[in-house]
Amino acid sequence: MDAQARILKLRKLIEQNSYKYYVEDNPELEDWEYDALFKELKDLEEKNPSLITPESPTQRVGGISDKFETITHKNRLYSLDNSNNDVELKLWYNRVLKEISFESNKQLNLFSENKNHIDIEMACELKIDGLAVSLTYEKGRFVQGLTRGDGIQGEDITNNLKTIKAIPLRLFEDIDVEVRGEIYMPVSSFKKLNESQIKTNQKQFANPRNAASGSIRQLDPKVTSERDLSIFIYAAIFDKKENILTHTQALDKCKKLGFRVNKYSKCKNINEVIAFCSEMSEYRKTLDYATDGVVIKVNSIAYQNELGYTSRAPKWATAFKFPPEEVWSELIDVEFSVGRTGVVTPVAVLEPVNLSGSTVSRASMYNFDEIQRLNISIGDEVLIKKAAEIIPKVVRARKTNKSKKLILPQVCPCCNTKLVEVEGEVNVYCPNKLHCSAQVKGRIEYFVSKSAMDIDGFGESIIEQLVDKGFVYVPSDLYKLTSNELMQLDLVKDKTASNLIMALEKSKNTTLSRFINALGIRLVGKESSDILAQNYKTINELIDAKFEDLSLIAGIGEKMAKSIVDFFSDKANINLVYELIKLGIKITNRYSFENNLRLKGKSFVITGTLGTMSREVAQEKLKALGAKTPNSVSKYTNYVVVGQNPGSKAQKAKELGIESLTEQDLISLIKGE
Repeated sequence: MDAQARILKLRKLIEQNSYKYYVEDNPELEDWEYDALFKELKDLEEKNPSLITPESPTQRVGGISDKFETITHKNRLYSLDNSNNDVELKLWYNRVLKEISFESNKQLNLFSENKNHIDIEMACELKIDGLAVSLTYEKGRFVQGLTRGDGIQGEDITNNLKTIKAIPLRLFEDIDVEVRGEIYMPVSSFKKLNESQIKTNQKQFANPRNAASGSIRQLDPKVTSERDLSIFIYAAIFDKKENILTHTQALDKCKKLGFRVNKYSKCKNINEVIAFCSEMSEYRKTLDYATDGVVIKVNSIAYQNELGYTSRAPKWATAFKFPPEEVWSELIDVEFSVGRTGVVTPVAVLEPVNLSGSTVSRASMYNFDEIQRLNISIGDEVLIKKAAEIIPKVVRARKTNKSKKLILPQVCPCCNTKLVEVEGEVNVYCPNKLHCSAQVKGRIEYFVSKSAMDIDGFGESIIEQLVDKGFVYVPSDLYKLTSNELMQLDLVKDKTASNLIMALEKSKNTTLSRFINALGIRLVGKESSDILAQNYKTINELIDAKFEDLSLIAGIGEKMAKSIVDFFSDKANINLVYELIKLGIKITNRYSFENNLRLKGKSFVITGTLGTMSREVAQEKLKALGAKTPNSVSKYTNYVVVGQNPGSKAQKAKELGIESLTEQDLISLIKGE
């Protein structure tokens, strides 16, 4: 395909997606896909300037909906050029240095002269993934708000913007100013909105940015007011009399006027910029709002004016884009695995793709219901993202000419037992828990895990061989192993066998909460095992516990209570407990019932870094007093302990009216002061 044909094709693709994004609020391409197409078009046009036409997407910024009145911006809103890696950042920085007349601006003291080169001060801030708007204030009063539109004209959404509490209707000073900001929807609010959409049989939003855009551009402001939207101001145009010389001074002034401004960093050179981008790539994962990069700007406004603009973007700024958090890949196959409780889980086998800096070839699909909800077929293109930034999962699918129907299994992929459904649950189970080797291996792996019996050395390979060779069938068989049996395993010699036997002996002294967790009772995990240990002195008391008593315990509830009663109604499980004790397991309860568990039932969430102890130590101290220490904030949280550099949990606690404690407060509480 020659350059002209490729340019025409790229323009058509970009314009189609611009319409989907700006008019229909329903983009078909992800940001990184759009950016890649735009960059290719821009590069081709630079190499073939005679092919550039006024209607090319590179000659404008975006698109405009016809739902609102169109207003011309007083000051044009430009787009940003992207830098996708450190090399491109350095190239941009070097171009900036070449075009600045440092000698005429020495009085600004915003650059440094080293032996071999000159460095210039940069302002760096997170790039919020939302909807850009321009807000105009006259004598301190909010008078008009426009979308960015095509940069020259925008939609008048003033009434909708007035419903957003983070936008001040009056400033702290009677001043004329135009500010630019990014409207966004918190991730937690986005999840709640989609849950509501599902309940009312309405279309779900693809991501928080899409939800924010759709919410702010409602014809009825009442609908906008019902959506949880916020804003960060990232730029301002002040009158010259305000004597604002740098971008960071402008942001500081905005804060004083009452605007919400995100944190920024001043960097002395490009190496500091790169370090900041690397730091933000991890830090942003703790936030309750979506970000897709870092915006780097020349801090001096005089230098900005000197550098000027291209037809669509400032030369004095660039957007460093993080690796894509969502990416499309081809679904090659679906494998079905069986867990320790018999749940059959579908796993997507993908064409390998880079996601958040790592290569992904497999992703979770959760359950059969999710497959049907997403209408997934083999050969589909599927959108992959990382759940909690760790586990890749499939979130969307689109058909291709390779797509063919996915047949869901009717029997267990491990033991061929007919699968069953449980009323009220979305999972499908293999009921053959005694003879399904996948379940047996899963239970053993869970039993030896760190949060259970914590037996070092027994990894997946060792356990697989032990089960396959018939040496281990139930967890108690582990304590009957001999060195000779262990040395029959691959790569296990005298020393390794001896270490494994020692690890088994060491694990015999355990706590009641660990022991309960190790049993692998369905629905009972680490936190609920702690709660049970706080309410029952011994394992025998728990075995004899009644459903009515269990269901009344805070944090247990009826479903878990039924699961516990069902577990101990099975003689095989009771026999397992007594056999483990007979083999030397000594169970102690770290919760003293003689002393009052004065924090029993209270829930503490710790966010940020503590100075005097690790988060794990703090959690253990709280648990010893009867408290619960979940990892997420909810309406059931009683206190949030705020350390240094707290994440979004602190903000969420504030929004929910939950009391915050300092580290010193926590120490005093633990000491009983």
